Amino acid sequence: MQTESVRFKNRTWDVAAALRVPDGFDPAEKHPAIVCAHPISSCKEQTSGNVYAERLTELGQVTLAFDASHQGQSGGEPRYLEDPATRVEDFRCAVDLLVTLDYVDEDRIGVVGVCGGGGYAATAAMTDRRIKALGTVVAANYGRIMREGNLTPHAALETLEAICRQRTAEARGAEPLITTYIPDSPEQREQVGVSDVDIVNAVDYYRTSRGQNSNSPNRLRFSGLQAALGFDAFHLAEVLLTQPLQVIVGDVPGAFGSYRGGWELFDRARSDRKNIFVVEGASHYDLYDQPEYTTQALEKLESFFADTL
Repeated sequence: MQTESVRFKNRTWDVAAALRVPDGFDPAEKHPAIVCAHPISSCKEQTSGNVYAERLTELGQVTLAFDASHQGQSGGEPRYLEDPATRVEDFRCAVDLLVTLDYVDEDRIGVVGVCGGGGYAATAAMTDRRIKALGTVVAANYGRIMREGNLTPHAALETLEAICRQRTAEARGAEPLITTYIPDSPEQREQVGVSDVDIVNAVDYYRTSRGQNSNSPNRLRFSGLQAALGFDAFHLAEVLLTQPLQVIVGDVPGAFGSYRGGWELFDRARSDRKNIFVVEGASHYDLYDQPEYTTQALEKLESFFADTL
């Protein structure tokens, strides 16, 4: 396998990516290619790149794993921004790069998205018809997570009020409020008393040696979250999502709702060809890096893309 660091444009800034080609690759031939998208708060050096892209490349695919704009090694100001419209545009710009490569068959471009990257991938596929097949792994609808993240009936409205107060303060000269997606350590998680399986495993993955990476610093610009609260990753799937679809979920549900979200995406998609695969015994983060479970997901993706690309 050969890996090349590349960059492509989104608006005026560069998006950082890792382009992988398999052993024995012949640049004189046309090949299918798969864009691999990372979870919320993640980076290309974690599950999307070092697990899914690497294995799909070993299986013979050209892959492109990228850092979201405003995050990781990608450009874009302000930093630590989680903006759904920009995240979706990253996919379109990734395809823009692939169609300029002589060895990529523009009629055989697919996408795999993990967690929030899966939700964004679904949104991107609805409007970018150059994407010919869509695979999602524990796809999460980030807008719904933001709206339902607290148990009080008016939590989303209260959060929006707080965001607007902070945005007004920053417009008047205050320093940006940079918060975190999850507790910054297992000890901090225990102190706040969070025991949901997804949060426990998120902290274990992102904030310990299991998966921690300097390009995924667990930092989030609070005043930039207005758009996320109004976002629905699956909006219009029953109208616009027609590509072949492979949904993969674990059957252990948690706060991020990927089991629920996977079934919703499967049910709503207009696709004539669609399948949902439930990995028994797997929680959300098991499908990030635990071989017992990722192997099953990758075998399903391998056969899916072999048939559709």
